[in-house]
Amino acid sequence: MKLMLPPSELPRYVAVEGPIGVGKTTFTKRLAQTLNYETVLEAPEANPFLERFYQNRRQAALPTQLFFLFERVRQIQELRQGDMFEPVRVADFLLEKDRLFAEINLDKDEMKLYENIYDHLTINAPSPDLVVYLQAPVSVLRERIEKRGIGYEQSIDRGYLTELTEAYTKFFHFYDASPLLIVNTADIDLVSNDQDYEELVNFLLSVKSGRHYYNPKPSII
Repeated sequence: MKLMLPPSELPRYVAVEGPIGVGKTTFTKRLAQTLNYETVLEAPEANPFLERFYQNRRQAALPTQLFFLFERVRQIQELRQGDMFEPVRVADFLLEKDRLFAEINLDKDEMKLYENIYDHLTINAPSPDLVVYLQAPVSVLRERIEKRGIGYEQSIDRGYLTELTEAYTKFFHFYDASPLLIVNTADIDLVSNDQDYEELVNFLLSVKSGRHYYNPKPSII
């Protein structure tokens, strides 16, 4: 697609967020390709505890959470060391959301340990120029998870997805650290429908400050 803005007016650091199954990583990769940006991606498949977590959340919650925390902090530190303000990037995570998962999955004692570790880490995360929060109903998330067919994800139950989407809603209700675009993806296909994708990109590039909502109707092909 042809961008309508000169490079100097593009956001230099975009973070894409949303619950599992919403399509944030796929959208991140496509947006980075459109903007000719680098990507900063989570790699859930590299977490050796994740499959055990989906099989038994209570038993594997703490090591799963700490592995993700350390990895996210490492990636942020690498951004800083590589001069965050020179390259341009799209990330499929926002470091601040790590606590969101911790509050859902950890018990009281584990949460105290998590907070103690978090407080002792050296974290100086840059603020994105734009945060894009992708959301969808639980039923849509479930369908997308089933469709992409990752084995260990198939055991994710509806109750956990509901808890997760509610936590995301609460988190972004109070989020004001960067310009924020909240996107309802329920009726659009950002993966294979070029019109849906291009209309969203054109809208998000118009966001310069504040909080905005994007509630598109499905395109007719």
